[in-house]
Amino acid sequence: MNEEIKKRQLRNHKMLATGLFVLMTCIFLTMTYLQKYQNFGHWVGYVKAFSEAAMVGALADWFAVTALFHHPLGLKIPHTNLIEQSKERIGDNLGNFVVTNFLSPQNIRPYIQNLKISHFIGEWLQKEKNASVLVKNLSEIVLDILHKLEDDAVVNFISKKAKEMTGDVKINQILGNGMEYLLEKNDHQKLITSLSAQIKNYILEHHEMVRERVKKESFTLIPSFVDDKIAEKITSGLSKYFEEVEQDQNHALRKEITQKLFDFSSEIKINPHYEQELNAMKDDFLQPEKIHQYSHDIWVSLKKTLTEELIQEHSSLKNYLHKNIAEFSENLRTDEKLQHKIDHWVRVTAYKHILRNTNKFGDLIADTVGNWQGKELSEKLELEVGKDLQFIRINGTLVGGLVGLLIYSIAQLI
Repeated sequence: MNEEIKKRQLRNHKMLATGLFVLMTCIFLTMTYLQKYQNFGHWVGYVKAFSEAAMVGALADWFAVTALFHHPLGLKIPHTNLIEQSKERIGDNLGNFVVTNFLSPQNIRPYIQNLKISHFIGEWLQKEKNASVLVKNLSEIVLDILHKLEDDAVVNFISKKAKEMTGDVKINQILGNGMEYLLEKNDHQKLITSLSAQIKNYILEHHEMVRERVKKESFTLIPSFVDDKIAEKITSGLSKYFEEVEQDQNHALRKEITQKLFDFSSEIKINPHYEQELNAMKDDFLQPEKIHQYSHDIWVSLKKTLTEELIQEHSSLKNYLHKNIAEFSENLRTDEKLQHKIDHWVRVTAYKHILRNTNKFGDLIADTVGNWQGKELSEKLELEVGKDLQFIRINGTLVGGLVGLLIYSIAQLI
C-alpha cells in the first residue's frame, strides 16, 4: 500500500471520529435546550447524559491519541508529542525487542534447520535460461576485471612472483628427484627399448660401412673374403645383441643402464659441480629482463585468449562452463551426500553469523530510528497505526456515552 492511500485512509478515519464527536455535541446542545425550554419528558435527560459523557470520552481519547504524535492544539503540554520526544529510547527499545524476540537462538534455529539451499540452487541451475544468465554475468564480470587491470602492474606482479618462486629453487635437486621418479616408475625402459631398436636397425642398414671399416683396419695379407666374413659376424652379432636388449625387459644391459642412471641422479643432487653448473644455467635463463619479457608475453597471450573466449557466444570456455554447471546442477539434485555437506555448511555458517551479529541488528534499528527527525518519526508511525488509533476515539465516544448513561440511570433510580 503506497503512502498516498495510507494518508487518505488516516484522514477519513480522523473525520469519522471527529464527526462522531460533533454529532454528540449537537445532540448534547439539543437535549440541553429541550430540557430547559421544552417539556419532552424524562427521556431527554438520558439522551443528554449519554451525549455529555460521550463528548468527555471523545475529548479524552482524542487528547490521548494526539499526544502520542503531536502537541494537542499546538500547546506544549508536558508529556505530549511523546514519539518525537522519546525517539532515541523508542529506537533502543525497538532494537532490543527485535533482537530478543526474533533473533534469539531458539527462534532462529528452526528456520535455519529447514534451509535447503543445495536443492534450490540445483533446481535453479537446471533451467537453461538461468545457466545462460549465470555464464553471461560471470563473463561480463571477468571481462570488466580484465579491462580494468593495468597491464604493467600485472606484468610486474607476475615477474615479482616468478623471481620469488625461482630464487631459492635448486635445479639439481629437482632434476635428480625427477630422474629418480622416472626410474622408480620404470618409464626409462621405453627409452632403452626404442634406442636398442634404432641401434639395431642402424647397424643392419649400414652393413657396408662396417665392411669397409674392417677392411681398412685389417692386415694387407688377409684375403678380402675373410674381411667380409668378419664384417658380417660383427654386424650380425651387434644387431642380435641389441635385439635381445630390445626384447628382454630383464636384460643385463638394461639393469646396468638403470643403475648408472640412479648413480647419476644421486651425483647430480650431491655434487657441488652440478649444482653450480645448473644454477648458472638457471641464472642465465632467468635474468630479470628475460623474466619480465616472459611475464609480458604470458599476460598478453592469456588476456587475449580470455577476452576472445568470453566475447564469443559459443566459445570453448563458455561451453565448458555450461557443461560443468549442468553437471553441478545434476549433482546438487541427486547426490544426497553433497546436498548434506552444502546445506550443513550453509546452516552452520548462517547460524554463527546471525548470532554473532544480533547486537549489530539491534544497533542498526536503534541508530536508524535515532537518526530520523522527530517529526518525521511521528509522521511515519502515525501513518502506519494512526488509522487504527482513531477507533480508540470512536470506542471512547461510545463507551463514554454508555458509562454516562449508566451512571445517570443509577442516579435516577436512587
